[in-house]
Amino acid sequence: MSAVWCEAAWLPGRGVVDRVRAEVNAAGIVTSVRSGVPAREADLHVEGVAFPAAANAHSHAFHRVLRGRTHAMGVGSFWTWRQQMYQAAGALTPELYEELATAVFAEMVVTGWTSVAEFHYVHHRPDGTPYAGEDGRHAMELALARAAVNARIRLTLLDTCYLAGGIGQPLSAEQARFGDAGPEAWLERLQSLREEVARRFSPDEVTVAAALHSVRAVPAEAFEVIARDLPAELPLHIHLSEQPAENEACVQATGMTPTGLLHRHGLVTPRLSAVHATHLAEADIAILGAGHTTVVMCPTTEADLGDGIGPAAALRDAGARIALGTDQHAVVDPWLEMRALEHGERLGSGQRGWFPPDALHTAVSDAGAAAQGRRPPGLAPGRYCDLMAVDPASLRTVGSRRDQLALTATAQDVGTVVVGGRLAARKGIHATLGDPARLLATALAKLDSEGS
Repeated sequence: MSAVWCEAAWLPGRGVVDRVRAEVNAAGIVTSVRSGVPAREADLHVEGVAFPAAANAHSHAFHRVLRGRTHAMGVGSFWTWRQQMYQAAGALTPELYEELATAVFAEMVVTGWTSVAEFHYVHHRPDGTPYAGEDGRHAMELALARAAVNARIRLTLLDTCYLAGGIGQPLSAEQARFGDAGPEAWLERLQSLREEVARRFSPDEVTVAAALHSVRAVPAEAFEVIARDLPAELPLHIHLSEQPAENEACVQATGMTPTGLLHRHGLVTPRLSAVHATHLAEADIAILGAGHTTVVMCPTTEADLGDGIGPAAALRDAGARIALGTDQHAVVDPWLEMRALEHGERLGSGQRGWFPPDALHTAVSDAGAAAQGRRPPGLAPGRYCDLMAVDPASLRTVGSRRDQLALTATAQDVGTVVVGGRLAARKGIHATLGDPARLLATALAKLDSEGS
């Protein structure tokens, strides 16, 4: 048994209180919490104000390659950005991906994210054939798992079904490494991966769940097979209605919106996480809400790509749970994602106060953990002792009420990150890997060389 003592901490249902001490078991789970008590000599001391750590509900680790490199094209769109993304994917090998992902995951940890749902579809060699060697057909997936363990981030590896290049279109040459022979082949490979990961890693470190890339990449006839045969206990994620063109193509091909297609096959349930859900009809909002789904908003990515502002408050009011993710990592900062969620509603409505600070913390922590099928982080018995503590007296935060730091703090203010009751990062430096910027610089240089 170990203990963490916080100078101040946000507690569920109580707000920010002073001098909080939590006892933590060997699995990193909180067993007891007391406030208004002194620290003990052996306790891990956490300065500032500690909040439940962030749970990243949507990530593509290799997209980090594109940060700051896609803005010289003038007028562009998601579709022109996508071509550059394919080029980045083409340069990956298991060795390079492990190095890059270690750096990306370390960046997440030092900014406050302590778990991540990695939406992974770079499965095979560039020509679509499996890797050989010790790790075999799961070489890319196991590279990501090792990267997460090295970075001390909890990984939910979303093995993604990607079967088509668009509605009614075959995979292109640059998409070949994403694909499987059909839904049955994907389900078989998914089961094999689950068994291999369970053999090698603790579920507190790495678990495997499922994703369907989108209605563009999974043919309508495959949904019936997947709905019937996908294990019921697995979380399921999908990119949903990210672009109007996706909706139009789906309606033309099936007579239904993407949400309607999922609903027809019984996939709109509490285990579903719909990513983006930016362009929804009122009927879609009602279906997702009635299904008590999680909707994963990625506000900084949606802004970077010009995707639009999704109906977060309407979805919440209909019964959906809102979570947050970093997606393409144009920004890796849970505080800015929280703020952008509220700001999007303000910009769309002309009113303030759609997501108060406690709702923002719930979205970035509890809802993200639920989307991963994990226990939540924070200071209450039964939670993981995963924390992110911010300085309440920085240039950005000084004068803020402590319970409103979600609207003023940024990742620059994160002083201490705790994972499972152990120190993971301090002032932007990873406890075991050092400066993530150095790791990223090395990995990006190697990828640039490989792709040139």
